[in-house]
Amino acid sequence: MGKYRFGMVLCAAAMLSGVVAMAGPVDSSLRPVSRSVEDVSGAGQISTKNAAFQRWVEGFKTRAAAKGISRRVLNSAFRDVHYNTDVIAKDRNQSEFTKQIWDYLDFAVSPVRVDNGKKALRQHGRTLRAIEAKYGVDKEVVAAVWGMESTYGTRRGDFNLIEALATLSFDGRRGRFFESQLMAALKILQSGDVNPRKMKGSWAGAMGHTQFIPTSYLAYAVDFTGDGKRDIWSDNPADALASTAAYLARFGWKRGQPWGVEVRLPRGFSAAAAKRDIRKMPSDWAAQGVVGIDGRPVPNHGRASILLPAGTAGAAFMIFDNFAVIEKYNKADAYVIGAGHLSDRLKGGPEIQASWPRGYDPLTFDQRMEVQRRLKRKGYPLEKIDGIIGPNTVKAIRAYQSSVGAKSDGYPSQQLLQLLRSR
Repeated sequence: MGKYRFGMVLCAAAMLSGVVAMAGPVDSSLRPVSRSVEDVSGAGQISTKNAAFQRWVEGFKTRAAAKGISRRVLNSAFRDVHYNTDVIAKDRNQSEFTKQIWDYLDFAVSPVRVDNGKKALRQHGRTLRAIEAKYGVDKEVVAAVWGMESTYGTRRGDFNLIEALATLSFDGRRGRFFESQLMAALKILQSGDVNPRKMKGSWAGAMGHTQFIPTSYLAYAVDFTGDGKRDIWSDNPADALASTAAYLARFGWKRGQPWGVEVRLPRGFSAAAAKRDIRKMPSDWAAQGVVGIDGRPVPNHGRASILLPAGTAGAAFMIFDNFAVIEKYNKADAYVIGAGHLSDRLKGGPEIQASWPRGYDPLTFDQRMEVQRRLKRKGYPLEKIDGIIGPNTVKAIRAYQSSVGAKSDGYPSQQLLQLLRSR
């Protein structure tokens, strides 16, 4: 169970690697293994060396039947299921490179993601307001998780979930965990909430608009529409969004309390005071010179800690109990800051005001799009020109830098742009 602090998170096929799943109301993350905010889709390839896998499937079906899964469900669920080599490739390639928190936030809280989130809030406003009223979780927070997990439902994943989980169970690297998810997925099918053909998700077994894993679905998913099904896969996101709110409420979301606020530290502030177990009222922090970015004391929302995700050289945050609630969804500090800050932006709040110790001259959003366009014209396989410096763009930058003899750091810098313009 990894926790990435002080400026670095893993980012590749799994941008937030090392997070574990939750099979019930326990203190761990909602999601099984991490992935990029964008990387939740893909069509699998199958192996022709399938005989051993099929023998394993038959043995598993016997065990599942002994636990009450009907033969009808088993036969339907495993029809045309094969060992999926694409799933294994993604599982083996989760930590391709690292990403600093400022680059991660550029990606997670990009102008495009903020704009699309505001559109989603308008489009689904009635539903989100009803969810907020019922569960007491800010509609913008629910929308932010939705944006982080599936880009507001546009990238829910299209792997056959039974095939992906069976492949990972058979593979054995985390076989016990994935077998428990596979058993839970069969229980979902048996309940009638979804049929096997529609049970799609990520390669790692996360499902729907807000990427629940099967055990978490069984424990927390809700039927908000009242149609008798907890349908987190539908194009209508109501059940998925309500399930997310129910989950956050279950773990203690406090209405009216921020996840955190950006603060200004006094000169000489000791980083040793920025610990999660050092919690004081904002008025006590103010007495020590820690104030909001506007220079005024932070309102007394409750006891809080100081978080320095990039050390004393970057932004500082005063974090409250709701930070820990979002953390139940994903243990990485970068994820919680990303989701929290995105929710603030969806409320009309400003960008993070402090500068980050980037170590290079950063690009504007339009300049990042120019970098992508120029890389694509040079033959690098970029799917989208969207200004988001994700894994594919970083890979292309590194390849280009290497090709021209420059330092292959993958940074979207002014120096890189000038290099692209000059050649």
